[in-house]
Amino acid sequence: MAKIIRAQRAKSQRAKTSSVRSAPKTASAKTAKSLPKLAAKKAAKKAAKKAVKIKPWTAEEVYEAFSRFRKANPEPKGELEHLNPYTLLVAVVLSAQATDAGVNKATRALFAVADTPEKMIALGEETVRDYIKTIGLYRNKAKNVIALSEKLIAEFGGEVPRTRAEIESLPGAGRKTANVVLNMAFGERTMAVDTHVFRVGNRTGLAPGRTPLEVELGLEKVIPSEFMLHAHHWLILHGRYTCLARGPRCEVCLINDLCRWPEKTV
Repeated sequence: MAKIIRAQRAKSQRAKTSSVRSAPKTASAKTAKSLPKLAAKKAAKKAAKKAVKIKPWTAEEVYEAFSRFRKANPEPKGELEHLNPYTLLVAVVLSAQATDAGVNKATRALFAVADTPEKMIALGEETVRDYIKTIGLYRNKAKNVIALSEKLIAEFGGEVPRTRAEIESLPGAGRKTANVVLNMAFGERTMAVDTHVFRVGNRTGLAPGRTPLEVELGLEKVIPSEFMLHAHHWLILHGRYTCLARGPRCEVCLINDLCRWPEKTV
C-alpha cells in the first residue's frame, strides 16, 4: 500500500514539474508570435516621428502651377476616342484597369457599328465580348455595356443622363466615370481622379489624400475655378507622361520648383 501511495505521489510530482517546465515554453511561443506586431508598431511610431510634415501649397503657387499647364497646353483633350456622350460613357466604363490606348484599339471597330444604346443591344453581349476581348475583364465589361444600354433606354430615353447620381446608377459606372462624362460630354467643372491624378495629388503635396475621393475634394478646394474645366486633363497628362509612377521625369517637370515631393531629383 505504501508503495502505491509513494508511486502516486511521484507521478503527481512529475506532472507538476512537467507543467512548470512547459509554462515558459508556452509563454515564449506567445511572445514570439507577438514580436512581429510589436516590431511593426515600433517601426510605425518611429516613422511617424521622422516624417516631415509637408507644407501646403499657397494659393499663389497653385495658380502659378495651373497657369504653366495652361500655357503649355491651352486645350487639353482626353485620350479616349468617342463619337458622342454614349460612346464616351462606354469607353470610360471599358477603361477601368486598362489603358486608353488599349480601349481605343478595341472600340474603333465597335463604335463604327454601335454608337447608340439600341445598336449595342442589337449586337448582343456575345458579339460585344468579341469586339473587346483584348481588354482586361472583357467578359464582365461586355455584360455591363449591355446592361447600361438597356437601362439608358428604359429609364433615360436612350440618352446619357446629366447628373452624377444618375450616371453612377448605371452598371459599371462609378464616381470617376460620372466625373469624366460630365466634364468631357457636358462641360461640367468636375475632377475625375484616376491613378495618375491620385499619384500627382499626393506626390506633389497639392492635395494629399488616402482615397480618390479625398484627393478629388482636396483638388476642388485648392484649384481656382478658371482652371477647373481642364484641370483633370492637365493632371492626368502630367501623371501619364511626366510624373511617372516609376522614374518620374523631374528634370522636365513644369512645376518641379513648386513640387513638395522630398525625393524629387532636381
